[in-house]
Amino acid sequence: MFMGKKNLLFSRVSDYFYLAAGPVIAATAAAVFYTPARITGGGATGIGTIFYYLFGFDQGVVMMCVNIPLILIGMKVFGWRYGIKTLIGSTLLSIWTSVIGHLTAYNGVLDTSDDINILLSAIYGGVLMGVGIGLTMKSGCNTGGTDIVAQVLAHFFPVSVGSVEFIFNAVVVSCGGIFLGLQPMLFAIIAMYLSSQLVNYVVMSFGTKLAKSVYIFSEEHTPEISRRVIAELHHGGTTFHGTGIYTSKTRLMLMVIVPNNQMNAIMKIIHDEDPKAFVFVTEAYEVLGRGFVPLKKVADKN
Repeated sequence: MFMGKKNLLFSRVSDYFYLAAGPVIAATAAAVFYTPARITGGGATGIGTIFYYLFGFDQGVVMMCVNIPLILIGMKVFGWRYGIKTLIGSTLLSIWTSVIGHLTAYNGVLDTSDDINILLSAIYGGVLMGVGIGLTMKSGCNTGGTDIVAQVLAHFFPVSVGSVEFIFNAVVVSCGGIFLGLQPMLFAIIAMYLSSQLVNYVVMSFGTKLAKSVYIFSEEHTPEISRRVIAELHHGGTTFHGTGIYTSKTRLMLMVIVPNNQMNAIMKIIHDEDPKAFVFVTEAYEVLGRGFVPLKKVADKN
């Protein structure tokens, strides 16, 4: 019992640390590296950079203005828990972007008249952005933006979250190319690639494929875990009856397929409901169906 409470306390402290550090690191990437080099990252951050150069609007303020209506939509579709977590992460990122931006006057630390320094801004900005977003996601929150749009559309239509995010981010980066120049757009692609890889590295300590198969064995708490998976992760699952060969007891096994960025969230749910649960995770090399890759796309290719 003591060890369970100790582990729970450590988990909570870790969450607060991730939530405190993540937005600061991501905001540093945006205000110190992206914006001074005219690099448009995806989503609200990229829109903030574009509006800063076109109209002189503060980047953090623009990011918050973009995220608020999206958060309200997400809350309407997925519930207040989702909305609160997104609001916390996106608000902290916006505030820190404004604070760091004003402290540095959005001039950064490198001389962006040199192309090499723009490349360095894309590299270091992409790395820091990925680490910052990854830590924020590990805390159970997220930074909003295109994530919300993608999740809402995937909820109602047979499209994959990753595909929708890619399309919207590509639109933002393309707008950056139109308004800020072709060269910054090309550097933005480098930054976004590095950012996505670092998010994978930070969040996905379970691997790097699209999704994971999570198998959960719980003595009495499978129904509670199932309800929270549906309510908080917006995924279904399947239960199987099985018998342990050692105990000869019949119990339920719950199998859930979740995207990589929700691994930390489902582990928290399991730990909250049943710290004694037995869990094993495998790679899901190809996931077809609602919320992932539409089955029709694969059928059409064949």
